[in-house]
This record gives sequence, structure tokens and C-alpha cells, in this order.
Amino acid sequence: MSYREVFGVLLVGSQSMDVRGVCNHHMKPIDGSVLVVESLGPQLYDAIVASSAVICSRGGRTGHMESLCRARGIPVLRVGASELRGLVGQVTVSTDRQSVILGEAEFTTDSSNSPAIGPDDLGSICVVIADLADLRSMNEMTPRLQRANCYFIREEFLSFSAGLRPLDALRTGVRSAERYGIAIGERLCAMINELLPGQRLIMRLLDLRSDDAAKITTEAKVGRESNPELGLHGARWLLKERNYPLAFRALRAHVRERLGPHAERLTFAVPFINDSDEYHCLRRHLDLPSDLPLSVFIETPAAVYSAADFCAAGASELFVGTKDLVQFYLAADRGNYAVSSSYQTRHPAVLAGLRHLIESARTAGTPVYVFVLGADVEHYVENLPALDGFMMCTAELQRLAHEAIKSR
Repeated sequence: MSYREVFGVLLVGSQSMDVRGVCNHHMKPIDGSVLVVESLGPQLYDAIVASSAVICSRGGRTGHMESLCRARGIPVLRVGASELRGLVGQVTVSTDRQSVILGEAEFTTDSSNSPAIGPDDLGSICVVIADLADLRSMNEMTPRLQRANCYFIREEFLSFSAGLRPLDALRTGVRSAERYGIAIGERLCAMINELLPGQRLIMRLLDLRSDDAAKITTEAKVGRESNPELGLHGARWLLKERNYPLAFRALRAHVRERLGPHAERLTFAVPFINDSDEYHCLRRHLDLPSDLPLSVFIETPAAVYSAADFCAAGASELFVGTKDLVQFYLAADRGNYAVSSSYQTRHPAVLAGLRHLIESARTAGTPVYVFVLGADVEHYVENLPALDGFMMCTAELQRLAHEAIKSR
């Protein structure tokens, strides 16, 4: 039977070499379909998580929604924009050939490459999840990954999965902000109830760039920025958002009320922050009690060289977001495929910064976890000083574990 093959670039891989489904151009959730869109954004959250694969014409390996796909094991293939319209009916996304196939064809796949390391070489593992299903799938693995002892989730993913619009909720008024906090708290309670003994959960506080916020906000005004990546988001946004402290207080109160002493299995991390001054200001703005742990998510060069100050300021842990850190070190937009050759996760400058950060945290006695892509695991383990652990997306960690078992 005849077939046509469209080659592209694989932005996100999966455990399956071939993923088959019907093309979905409607941007609505269709279970098991292959979502075909120009670019990925938060407004497509439901459509993305329902898909078996995604084909797009824009974006980079580590964009925000690409990261969602990486956590869920949903492959993402980038093809030329002119090819999108011709992708109809049943297709096969071939991850090893980096192509999409229309029609029937058989190819020999090479699955002989085995990793030189496995999960046991990573120290403690912080699993980056997108929703409750990811947490369950990790804890249902056999044999269980004993070193996967904590889970890390972004607040915006919780809000997307709950169908919430954060800015609309926060800016409508006090009651609306508190209801938003309770809704997020309810999602967190469901996750904590699924934790196994010895496991814990970390939530990264809301970090919604203006361009992403504009796609899901219907009532509140979203300021337009020429460069949202470097704009008003993360800690600097949290410091200006008047009602976020109310929502955060309601969230914590709901979790305490529902879970009692088990609420201590939940901690929080500050996103996109530069220095300890911002850290102190944010603790005051959120009116946090002195005994409430607050960790730092490091993703700018300034934060790397403020590591010692964060530790001295009382940061309970340091989590390193290498996806953003790489783009800021190398001035290469992680979502722009045109500069993908400059976006180098193994660049000497990036690794030098990571070594400095790890040594600073070690001196202070503060735990530090570094996020690593599956393709970089071996390189990072070999080239970084011993640290407390790594962060990995659910699907990539599961793939590493399965490959390690097969190679025994």
C-alpha cells in the first residue's frame, strides 16, 4: 500500500517508537487523537492531555506545554508549517525516524541503545508531574522506584487541570481569590492522599507569563509585554498581585483542615526569583509564619550566584530549573526552534554555573535538586559534583527505569 512520510524534528520523545491516531485539527480534546496545531499553549491543555501525540510547526524542546507532554510521555513532532494542512485521517508518528507517516508502511526500528546509568545512579529523585495521573502511574510502577521520594508540580498546571482562570479569579475580588485558593488546595489534598509513606509534594507557586495568561483570561486585563519571558511573572508578579496572599492563605488553611498533620508533607517553592531581597520581600508579602518552609526554584544566572544568600535567608531547598536557566545563560529562546542549535543543555558555561550552585548549597548544608532531561542524564551525572538528587519528568524517568531493567 502506498504511503507518504513527512520528516520533522522530534521535540519530545516517548517510550513507544510508533504512535498511531486520527489527526485532530479542532483543538478540542479527542481521546487518543494526534493533535495537529501551529503551536502549543495553555488554552490547549485539555486537548494536549487527551492526545496520543502532537504535531506542530512552532516551538522548542523545552517550552512550557512541551514540558507538559514530556511529563505525560506524549511525543511532539515539529514539521514545516506548509505540511500541517495535509495531515488528515489516520497517521503514525514515528519517534525514532522523527517523521509522521500517512498510510501503511513498515520500518525496522533500532532499540539496541541502552543507558549506561539507571535511576539508582541519580540519588534522591524528585519527579516532575503534571497532574494526579502522573503521581499514580509512578507509584503503581513495579518494581517501585524507591529513590523517587518527592513530587514537584507547578500551580498553573493544577489550575489548568481544574479548568480555572487564575487572573480572573484573583482580580475579581477577595471571595473569588479565596475560592481559587481552596480549589487548588483541594487538588493538592487529592495528591497528598495518594502519596506513599516517606513521600512528599512540592508546589511551585503560580508563574504565568503575560502571553500565556492572555490565552486563558476572559475578564481581567492582561498587560501586553514585548518580551514576556523577561517580563512580569514569577516572584516579581507575586509581589505585585494584591489578592494572591489571600488565595495562598486559603489554600494552606484548606489543606490543614482536610489533612491535619499530613499537611506537613506539602511544601512550596518560589519561581523565577533573582536574589534574597526578593525572597525576604515575598515572605513578608505572603505573610508567612517563620516556621513555614519555603524553597527556591533557581532559573536565572543571578539566582545561581545568589544561592549562598538564599540559603542564609532560610530557603529550605534549592530546585534548579535548567530549561529556563539554559536560555538565560546562552540568550537562546527555548521556544524558538530557529535558535535551537544555540540552546545547549550541556554548554560549559551552564555546567560551570551548576557546579558553583551545588558547591554553595553543599557549604550551607541546603539540599539541592537539578532538573535533567532524559537525553542529558548520563552527562550530568558524570560532570556535576555529587548532589542530593535530580528532578525528572514522569515519562522520562519511567523510560529510564524500564531501559535499566531490560539491560540487566
